[in-house]
Amino acid sequence: MAEEVEPSPLTQSHTISPPHYVEVKCTSSGNSRRFAAGTDAGFAVSLINRKLKKTMMVVSHIEAVKDGEEPIAFGPNSVLINFGNGWMLQTVTDSGTKNGPGQFIAGDTSPLVSVVPGVERRVSKPISPLYFVKIVFAFIMIFVLGAIFTLFLDNLPELILFVKSII
Repeated sequence: MAEEVEPSPLTQSHTISPPHYVEVKCTSSGNSRRFAAGTDAGFAVSLINRKLKKTMMVVSHIEAVKDGEEPIAFGPNSVLINFGNGWMLQTVTDSGTKNGPGQFIAGDTSPLVSVVPGVERRVSKPISPLYFVKIVFAFIMIFVLGAIFTLFLDNLPELILFVKSII
């Protein structure tokens, strides 16, 4: 019979588990940001853009790069993963899009970045008198339709008798 060999604690400690995060190098600020494994690329881009605080280039997307290899671009719904040795995740900026004081955003990054629910803030329009008129008109129409249906149902027995007398 073959004996089962239990691994010693020394050999178990040498096994290296992969990190539970991915590291993205921001090319415009030079900082590295860590994200949990399985993070959407669109969320990472929006978070990086928020952290830049309108002082540097706007990040459009994230790419995995390696010397001598073609970069791999992550779409807004892609999950960030590390491709192994030599591959590095880094941000890519639009050259025409700059977000600094006294400057404007020339391009819109919304097609490249997925919308994260609850991140954007909606600005409500001021309530106008026309809005109140529309609401009052809607209530009046509801009561008018209710009155028409009530009159129809009140006269329904007479209508049935009239139709029976004709037939």
